[in-house]
Formats: sequence, structure tokens, C-alpha cells
Amino acid sequence: MKLLWGDIHNHCGITYGYGSLKNALERAKSHLDFCAVTGHAMWPDIPDRTEETAFVVDFHQAGFEKLRAHWDEVAAQLAACNSKELVTFQAYEMHSSEYGDHHIVSPSDSLPLIYRDSPAQLKEDCKVPALTVCHHIAYTPGYRGINWDKFDETVTPLIEVCSKHGCGMSETAPYPYYHNMGPRDSRNTVYEGLRRGYHFGFVGSTDHHAGFPGSYGDGKMAVWAEEKTRESIWQAMLARRTYAVTGDRIECEFSVNGAPMGSILSPDDDAPRRIEYRVKGCYKLDKVVIFKNLRPIHIDEGLMLFPSPDDNHYKLRIEMGWGNNKADLFRWLGNVTVENGSILSVEPCFRGRSVLAPSSTNTDGFDDVNDIDSKLLEVSAQRASWQCFSVKNVSPLHPLTSSVILELEGSPETQLTIDVNGHRQTLTVKQLMEGGYSAHMKPYHSQAFKVHPIFTETEYSVSGTLTDDTHGGKDFYHMEVYQANGSCAFVTPVYFG
Repeated sequence: MKLLWGDIHNHCGITYGYGSLKNALERAKSHLDFCAVTGHAMWPDIPDRTEETAFVVDFHQAGFEKLRAHWDEVAAQLAACNSKELVTFQAYEMHSSEYGDHHIVSPSDSLPLIYRDSPAQLKEDCKVPALTVCHHIAYTPGYRGINWDKFDETVTPLIEVCSKHGCGMSETAPYPYYHNMGPRDSRNTVYEGLRRGYHFGFVGSTDHHAGFPGSYGDGKMAVWAEEKTRESIWQAMLARRTYAVTGDRIECEFSVNGAPMGSILSPDDDAPRRIEYRVKGCYKLDKVVIFKNLRPIHIDEGLMLFPSPDDNHYKLRIEMGWGNNKADLFRWLGNVTVENGSILSVEPCFRGRSVLAPSSTNTDGFDDVNDIDSKLLEVSAQRASWQCFSVKNVSPLHPLTSSVILELEGSPETQLTIDVNGHRQTLTVKQLMEGGYSAHMKPYHSQAFKVHPIFTETEYSVSGTLTDDTHGGKDFYHMEVYQANGSCAFVTPVYFG
């Protein structure tokens, strides 16, 4: 099957977000395989309007009305964009204090914009193929977090486990919730839903509110699909052959008794359970953990992964940004030329201006807020080039940098000539394995770029097979992947029962 990457939950100016739908689709086309651009549509149990709640109630109601007035043209624009380059889905969002926020997703361009009180009613009454996805699930129960007591896996087969809001896998997962909607709550995590015996697939999305689907570092979903078509991706979603990443496109394969992630198998099979997995990261691995019923049964420890003399594949990351320029975009032009080796692939890790939700002081409400033409310009066996743009980091702990990741084939003697905005340096793979370097554009508070150390395949890849002889019930197995740079992957379980 093909591993495809997308974002089926993000926003723009079609409701109370920012940026035009046209620009959002152009950004998606430049680096994703599939996407939906999600309008905010309804909030059945919205709080009463008071002096304290007026701003929140008013901007939501205005956004809902804006989508209602333009739904036909929004749906038509998404339908027209569906192509071999970018597969699109129709979608819109329901807020709910009672059920938790959900977005409905459909492969049908005839998805109607209707208003109902629950995700089940919405899916049933739309009369076209559809599913709902619950997102930012780990907020406090009754405060737009998921309601596991009313969860229906036939309506909501996918759960968004990470986004700009943070990671809802567990209480101790990385990326806690710090949005003004509140903290992460143990009662509403993914682990709690699994403990209750529910079956669902994991996805990541950005929940970006300024027209940049797939903005790096905010979350993406991966699907294993037979081909890059709407129907094939849809079938993969229904089968839960999905997983979530927080940033880097970590390649993950996971099966039990030959059945891939998302499968539901009979618990009555007495044969030992054979677990097979493969991980190909984008940076040095920290750890890979296989869980059974949320308890670790196998760990690959990254500290024990060392370069091998037989390695001939490498990963090189070049990161650009920093500086003190808060508003204007800074343009980066870069290229890498390879001698005595070759470039196998280039992964773009491009970000847009970071916007999660409107506020009374937000002034970024322009159609072109993320009309940012970051793209790969050339990828061949000997040369890769790109342009991207950056602004000042949000804070010392919240990056807005962009990167490219090159996968290389060669040897320690392979020579790389790296040129970023005219700063040119030629080094061997061996030299870059020992350490990277950085350079600045100006004397002070400057934009800068960083060439990270090169890592070898044995440092970023693991695979294995293990057998569980202590089976015997409604068990489930899943995998979590952590890289040394903080990027993670959360892989949908294989379920028994």
C-alpha cells in the first residue's frame, strides 16, 4: 500500500478563521496528498449571551452565518480542487459541550450543511457517506472535551489525538494543553477510551485557523491506502489504517498476525500473537514502544542505536528561521548538491503564521495572512533546492522555523555542498556525522539557519518481530514512536474482540 499524508481538520476565512480558501488549497497542494478545509458550522449548546460571554458567542455566530451564506461556493471550490495532485474531502465542524467537538468528513461533494444536536444525528441525516472525528478530546468533560459515556464508534471511528491544542494520548504524553480552553484532563484521554474497550483509529490534524493545512509541527495524519484517490483514502479511514504524527513524517508499519493497524480480530484464536513493526524516522530515535493493553511489552531504546559501518542511508535536516522580525516574511533560498552519492527524497517541513483562534486583539484577519509560497523547487539525484519563508518565533519555546529533510544514499566520503542564502559550505557525510553548524544573516537579532548533524539509518530506523504467548482475551496492541527532536508518532491499535 501507499503511505499518504493529509490534514482533514483545519480552518481559514470561510468562517471565523483567517486567510482565503484559495490560498489554503494552494498550500495544501504544495506538500500534502489529501486534505479537507473545515468550516465552523454550529454549536447547539452554545452558552447564553451575557456581558462576559458576548465576544465568544458573537464571533462564533458570525462565523456560522458566514459559512451558511457561502456553503455552496465553498463546497464547489473544494470539489473543483480534487485531483491527482491533491485529494479533497468535504467537511465542517460541530462544537458541543455535551459530546465534545466533532467534525464531519465526507467523500461526497453533495454533503449538505445541516444543523443537528449530536454527531450521530448529523451523520445519519446528511444522507451521504460520512464519518465524524472528535478533536481536542482531552479538555474537561462538559467543556468541549470528549464524552466517553456517549461515544459511538460506528459514528466516530477516528479520534484526533494531537493538534495545535496539544496531545490527548495520556496524562503524561508530550505537548500538554495550554490553550485558553483549559488543561488536559485524565478522564478524557485516548488511553481512557481504550480502557473502556472502544475501537477507533488515531489521526493528527493541525486545527490551524489561518489557511495553512498541514503546517509543520501542528499535527498530520498518515493513511495506508491502495492508491492516491478519494475512494481509496476513504476506505483506509473507514478501516482505521491511520496514525498520527506531531511533526516529522515518521514512517510506521504495524501488524498483529498479519492484520494491519486498525484491524479488529477474533479474541478466540488460541495461536500466539505475532507482532511485526517497522519504523523509519526523520531524526535520531529516542525510543519505540510496543504496548499491550497500555502496558509496554517491548522497547527499542534510542540510546543503544549507533552508526554502523554498513550504513549507506542518511538523513540531513536544514532548519531556517529565528530573528526579530515579527510581521514581515523573511525569504530563504537553499540548495544542496551531492557528489559521490545521491538524494533519495526531500521532505518539506514548512510552517505558516501560527493562528489557532481569533481574539479581540488579533489583527491577522487578512485573506493573504498565509499566502506563503514555500515549496521545493528541484529534486533530483544530485541536487535539491527550495524556497521558504519565516517570521520570528512565537517565544523561545514555540518555534516558527521551517526545514527540509534530505534522505541520502552514499558513504562517509560523500560530499555535500550546502548553500543557504549565499552562505556556502562543502562538507563530507563523515564531518556532518560529527556535528552540524549554524550561520546568521545579520550582526544581531538575526535570522539564522542550522544544518543539523547527519544521522545514519541505524540511528533513525528499527524493525522487529515479537510473539505474545500470554494472550487470551479482548486485548489491543499499539505503537508509539519518539524522536530525539521531540517529534512523535502514535499508531492505531490492532484490536482483539
